[in-house]
Amino acid sequence: MRILIATALLLASATLQAATAEFAGGCFWCMEADFEKKDGVLDVVSGFTGGTLKNPTYSGNHDGHYEAVRVTYDPDEISYDELLRHFWRNIDPVDNGGQFCDRGFSYRTAIFVANDAEREAAQASLEKVAARFPDQSIATEILPANTFWPVEEYHQDYAEKNPLRYKYYRWGCGRDQRLEELWSGDDPY
Repeated sequence: MRILIATALLLASATLQAATAEFAGGCFWCMEADFEKKDGVLDVVSGFTGGTLKNPTYSGNHDGHYEAVRVTYDPDEISYDELLRHFWRNIDPVDNGGQFCDRGFSYRTAIFVANDAEREAAQASLEKVAARFPDQSIATEILPANTFWPVEEYHQDYAEKNPLRYKYYRWGCGRDQRLEELWSGDDPY
């Protein structure tokens, strides 16, 4: 009985410490796989957000929504600022038409903020990125968080479930090549 109570208290404690953040960075498969690599990230779910359509689906209608990820993280292990930095390093912030080979509104980039502190941190990070690309406009928007709709199960953990297809897709899109072009050099942000 004591073990069950201790386990329940430990789980409740871990749940109370978890926080969430939402990002749209083009293909949700790629963003999910990139965030899952970070220490302190507890879970990443692919889905849709930003639109008004209820119950969007990948194979059906998701008009007006961004492909996005909801990152559940332990703020004692990784900060929101670190998540923002990781987000920027995994997108092309100056592409307003989508990301890499994925084109269209749903593949655009955005940071979805849930409160004023997140908005301030997102804005400060955007300003750092804008300073890195002074001759270009930053296309990434900072938007208020709204309903997050998880995508169908077969899209969750796609890179893990389909490693060869995922690697081929990512390579074929030129994602890593473009990220290296954008983010290499002395200035890490």
